[in-house]
Amino acid sequence: MAPLADFILAYVPLPKIPSYYTNYVIGKTPMSTPTEVWSTLAAYLVIIFGTQAFMKSRPAYKLQIPFQIHNVFLSAGSLLLLLLIAEEVVPLVWKNGVFWGMCHEKMWTSRLEFYYMINYSFKYIELIDTVFLALKKKPLAFLHVFHHSATALLCYTQLNGKTSIQWIPISINLGVHVLMYYYYYATAGGAKIWWKKYLTTMQIVQFVIDLAAVYFGTYSYYAATYWSFLPHLGTCSGTESAAVFGCLLLSSYLLLFIDFYVRTYKKPVKGKAVANGKANGVGSHKSD
Repeated sequence: MAPLADFILAYVPLPKIPSYYTNYVIGKTPMSTPTEVWSTLAAYLVIIFGTQAFMKSRPAYKLQIPFQIHNVFLSAGSLLLLLLIAEEVVPLVWKNGVFWGMCHEKMWTSRLEFYYMINYSFKYIELIDTVFLALKKKPLAFLHVFHHSATALLCYTQLNGKTSIQWIPISINLGVHVLMYYYYYATAGGAKIWWKKYLTTMQIVQFVIDLAAVYFGTYSYYAATYWSFLPHLGTCSGTESAAVFGCLLLSSYLLLFIDFYVRTYKKPVKGKAVANGKANGVGSHKSD
């Protein structure tokens, strides 16, 4: 039973679209080939750094309304997609167990595949975040640019690799994005949000949980396939390349976000901070 999905199908007027928009077909589904993906990500980099150079001698745009609309769409969309994935996943895990739910090939249902495709499309919409930053003359931090572009690539590899475990990082990421994009929407309207610091904490916790899941699934696959003398619960569905790439990229995310947290929120020793402030002529100021 999937009441929310069934309700949408029954009562929401949806346009008739080709099957490759609802089922992932390499070569037919948009953004399903390496040429499309790499070309789009290259264009993303050209656009954002080109926009940054274009804006260098121009006043920043405020763009409050478009920015808020963008963030409301991603926050609400993330919430709806999270609920749809949950109502598909929870009954299967409840019936068959956690390991089955993480690793069995039957966890790749047609509905989950469609939801993964929607999540993948969100990653390209999220690239607009950086365009807003460039137009508003905000710094383009390496973490932001790398994370946005690499996550689109990550979702692409997992769709192609059909990793059964991907509902775990996708679900957690959607939950974080519900709050994160709400935060951006609210602060763009002038709201003061006290829990900004905890967004980064949630992202770090997200990657810790992600890594525990994907490393476990990858280990179980390799142990069952190549090293049967090691303890394991059985194989895990998905290609080796997708699993290894996911492990490596998520590991890099964890390290980068921890580094960001330490540099942004860890308070220096008071005497040292004062000395540095005087030496560099740094006064108190407000920042986003």
